[in-house]
Amino acid sequence: MRNSLRKAILVSLGVCLSLPFPAEALNFSGYYRLGVGGNTNGSTQSCFKLPGARSKYRLGNECELWSELTWDHDFVQLADGSTLSGLVMGGFYNPIGHMPKFKDSNEHGGGSSRVQQMFVEWKNAGVLNGGNFWVGRRYYKRNDIHMTDYYYWNQSATGFGFDEVPIGDLRYSYVFSRKDNKNQEPYINRHDFNVNGFKTNPGGEVQVGLSYLEKPDSEDAHSGWAVSMQHKQAGFLGGKFNTFALQYGEGPGTGLGYTGDPTLNRNNKTWRVVEYFDWQTTERFGGQFQFIYEKNINPDGAELRWMSTGIRPVYAFTEQFKLSGEVGHDQVMTSGGTRKLTKFTVAPTWSPGGMGFWARPEVRVFYTYATWNKAAQRAADPDTTLSDTGAFGSERHGGNFGLQVAYWWK
Repeated sequence: MRNSLRKAILVSLGVCLSLPFPAEALNFSGYYRLGVGGNTNGSTQSCFKLPGARSKYRLGNECELWSELTWDHDFVQLADGSTLSGLVMGGFYNPIGHMPKFKDSNEHGGGSSRVQQMFVEWKNAGVLNGGNFWVGRRYYKRNDIHMTDYYYWNQSATGFGFDEVPIGDLRYSYVFSRKDNKNQEPYINRHDFNVNGFKTNPGGEVQVGLSYLEKPDSEDAHSGWAVSMQHKQAGFLGGKFNTFALQYGEGPGTGLGYTGDPTLNRNNKTWRVVEYFDWQTTERFGGQFQFIYEKNINPDGAELRWMSTGIRPVYAFTEQFKLSGEVGHDQVMTSGGTRKLTKFTVAPTWSPGGMGFWARPEVRVFYTYATWNKAAQRAADPDTTLSDTGAFGSERHGGNFGLQVAYWWK
């Protein structure tokens, strides 16, 4: 199956490359964040993340360099008005404190690079009533919270899909995939179904999705499933959206938007509530807020509950100078006690792109302070930031400072 999928991708690319190219140039877009930093104990910046939490609050708390460079092109427009296009994206990662490398590194904690996306797409296809069809490796329907970079519902994968096919007032999508991250083992047949377009109120829309994961051909493996439903309200407090999501999964479906552990059976269950919004109530004042609650039920192990709440307000004093702040609190409740981590950041920011929350590029000078409890310290892996052998030793608080540049462009 894996070889068949690879052959299909290569054949599709070959067909597109054999078509006559129009005169337009390739489109080039991308994103990068670069920075330097240290901690208050005199060593390299050490970032704060609570053991058992799915994410961390990012402002002044990113210990890596990351960039994504993308090239896309519409190869040809067909007689029915549809378009054949292709996209390739490279991703480049390197932790702070290591020399940059543009290939996978054998060095412990070293950098890496990867083709993050490579797919071809038939857009606005007449036979699909204006829907789309794609095949390859793709970022797809990635629902995330920006301030924590938390992808709570993410259908990115290597496979193929029918995208946003309109039937009546609704839009239908289906994806078949085998792999959704580079470390996934074993390969699993996964089916994702989505329906968009349930209008609930002016500016409000509901999306529902079902994921089914077949039992893989490996020992002690099981099938699983997950369901997600979310409501998006456009224009909330002058921002993009207010989003409220409910998710539930069993067995490997407990990944809730990812492929979970295939050794889990349907007695293993996870449910999650997500609420977040960004605001731009005035030209100068914007920000983002999030709340997440997740419960994991494991009959053969400890039950785990995770709660996370945080806010990032941003105020522009001038057209190019903003002051950003962030407060985030994570709490993980398990049999070993309740782990707690609270993180504060202040970041004076030069923003030549404008005053808004989403305006980029930004150049930030930041100071971050965090405090955590004994349960969090006990649960931390040796030599990680929160452990008693980490950057701050037996202390249960610490700080980082540094400079970061962030930019995305199209």
